[in-house]
Amino acid sequence: MNTKEQAAFFPATVMPDPDWWQALWPDPEGVIRDLGVRPGMTVLDLCCGDGYFTAALARQVEDGQILGFDLDEQMLAAAASVCAGLENCTFLQGDAMALHRLLPEPVDYCLMANTFHGVPEQTALVWEIARVLKPGGLFAVVNWHARPREETPVLGQARGPRTELRMTPEQVRDVVEAAGLLPDRVVELPPYHYGALFRLPG
Repeated sequence: MNTKEQAAFFPATVMPDPDWWQALWPDPEGVIRDLGVRPGMTVLDLCCGDGYFTAALARQVEDGQILGFDLDEQMLAAAASVCAGLENCTFLQGDAMALHRLLPEPVDYCLMANTFHGVPEQTALVWEIARVLKPGGLFAVVNWHARPREETPVLGQARGPRTELRMTPEQVRDVVEAAGLLPDRVVELPPYHYGALFRLPG
C-alpha cells in the first residue's frame, strides 16, 4: 500500500512534515522513557511511519529488539534509513489486522503513536495486538488530546488530526478494554499529547 492509499484507509495518519514534527517532539528518547520502555524489551512499533520513534526505541532497549511495522513500503524504506547502523531494528510490511500471522514471535510492548485515532476498526485491531503481546505485555497509544485543532499550533500553524477524530484517554480506554486489555496508566506528553498504557493480563 502506498502513501496515498494509506491516507484513504487511515484518515489523518499520514506522516507530517519533518520540520514541525521535530519541533513538536524535540526529545523522542525522553518520550520513550516516559512510556516505560526498558532495556531488553522486544518492542513492536506499529504504524512506525518514517521511523522517528523507531530509532529512539532502538536506543532505549539497548540489547532488546525493535520491529517496525507499517502498511507503506515508502515509509518503511525511510524508517530503515533513519535506523541505519542500529543493529537491533528489523522492518516488516503488512496489514496490522493480520499481525499474529506476520510477527515471528510475541512482543513485550507495542507502541502505536499518532495513528490510533484514524483506525476504522479500533477494537478489532486491539484484539489483534493482544494476540501478539506476551502475558503481562504493554500496549501504548500516543494520541493528541481532544482539543480543537486550532488550539494545537506548532510553528505558527494548527497541526494534528481534525478535531472530530481526536480521542480522550477515556474514549481510548473504552475501546481497548473491550478487547480484554487492562488500563495501566496515562502519561502526559506535553504540549498536546498523552500516552495511554494498557496491560495484557497474565
